[in-house]
Amino acid sequence: MTKFKSQNFFRTFKNARKGMRLSIKSERNIRIHLMCALLSLTTAFYFNFSAIKICILLFAIGGVISMEMMNSAIEFTLDSIYHNRYSRMVGMAKDIAAGAVMVMTFVAIAVGVLLFTPPFYEMFIK
Repeated sequence: MTKFKSQNFFRTFKNARKGMRLSIKSERNIRIHLMCALLSLTTAFYFNFSAIKICILLFAIGGVISMEMMNSAIEFTLDSIYHNRYSRMVGMAKDIAAGAVMVMTFVAIAVGVLLFTPPFYEMFIK
């Protein structure tokens, strides 16, 4: 058994926290997504969203941040394997991963528009 397979349960959480810290420190886009998430959640609590709406919002936020982290992992892995040399195939893989982040971001924006338009409309029209 390798040293990676023999890690205990709590060690895996330590590694996950380390990964979160690394991604927040090294990736500007994740920091931007986290700030948008904080703003969205604060606004949702201000409008007294139901538990279902908060859950929908949390899934959208989690999806975007998870995709951004996967994109970063793919980029770091490919850069490490290819020693930062240009490769058309590596560029294509990175572009596809970035496209996945963009798709999830558009979905999250659509969720936000659907959830936040009625309370904002009611607040400014009535």
